[in-house]
Amino acid sequence: MAKPGPGPMDLNVGARIRLRRKALGITQSQLADALDLTFQQVQKYERGVNRVSASVLVKIARRLECPVSFLLGEEGGGAAEQISPAVMVTPGAVELLEIYAKIGDRRARAALLSVAKALACEAAAEEREADAA
Repeated sequence: MAKPGPGPMDLNVGARIRLRRKALGITQSQLADALDLTFQQVQKYERGVNRVSASVLVKIARRLECPVSFLLGEEGGGAAEQISPAVMVTPGAVELLEIYAKIGDRRARAALLSVAKALACEAAAEEREADAA
């Protein structure tokens, strides 16, 4: 029997841990040291590969200076809640968002967004062609 992959909640919690950690400028190693874990364990939590126990989740929330409810996705109203956890664990997604947010010129941001949309449309078309073949 195949081992099931991470569940949506595990991915969501991991993505939120990563977002908050990066927002505070904390490395995985620094977080791991504060929690008496290895950085590999933090990586596994962030990717949703390993589930975070309740006690570790509380410790993480304290170190990341946020409520546990934020890490669980139970705080209401934010646009970040509308982003799929699967998108946030895609390699490069968080970095792309961080870089985008640093672009001060509105026209440059719009141009980057147009390029990204064009690339996504092209990839989707190629995928449809492959499925049709």
